[in-house]
Amino acid sequence: MHEVIFEAKRTGNIIRLVAMDTQTLTEVVVQGPANVRMQDLEQLALKKLEYVLKKKSEKS
Repeated sequence: MHEVIFEAKRTGNIIRLVAMDTQTLTEVVVQGPANVRMQDLEQLALKKLEYVLKKKSEKS
């Protein structure tokens, strides 16, 4: 896995977290309640990013 950048934005009681792979510039977005641990959201976003990157590599 390459370097991943996370960006979180809170709107009301929702947190929107973007995870971006710096090498492929692939982004995924996850959302969750504001009271969830940021670590849990980051793990979810990372799993989703790994899934998307795997799907992209299978198409190539």
